[in-house]
Amino acid sequence: MSLPRLYSAPPSPFARKVRIAALEAGRELELVEVSTSPVAPDREVVRANPLGKIPALHLPGGEVLYDSAVICRYLGEGTPLYPQGPALWRALRREALANGLMDAAVLARYETTLRPEPLRWPEWVQGQMQKIHCALAAMVDDAPNADALDIGDVATGCALGYLDLRYSHLDWRADFPTLARFAEAVAMRPAFLSTAPG
Repeated sequence: MSLPRLYSAPPSPFARKVRIAALEAGRELELVEVSTSPVAPDREVVRANPLGKIPALHLPGGEVLYDSAVICRYLGEGTPLYPQGPALWRALRREALANGLMDAAVLARYETTLRPEPLRWPEWVQGQMQKIHCALAAMVDDAPNADALDIGDVATGCALGYLDLRYSHLDWRADFPTLARFAEAVAMRPAFLSTAPG
């Protein structure tokens, strides 16, 4: 039987989250690396996902799942990534917070790299950066755990990794030492090491 095919790109924090969830859940994927953006979408990705976004997971039966939260739930259902009872809602809330940080970071990146300079909106970028700061502050209160990962921890690790990749000038570790310790610990897990971009 063929493996689920994941459309991915190394810099994408959302695709990385899916890859890590698959590894942590013991699920094998066929990885298809693509180059896509809002202004230059990959045709194969658009055929899989009408929004033209990655990640997208093409299942062996022909169905396609998109949005990292949906794909991760499919891959990790029944594993410690999705605990039972009240812990599930905490994990999903923390995933949503990390996804929001990644959304803001990706949108600010698009604004400063894809949009022609005369059309850039600095105040809009500042608004996205404020979301990032507020999300980081909230993550401290959520006490991520690098030893027993749930999907919230996976998403948080990917969000912090994306800040390191695209916003190395931000000194977030100085402001959030608890998150810095988490980031250092989670980065040493095999699933994070094997999916590190670059």
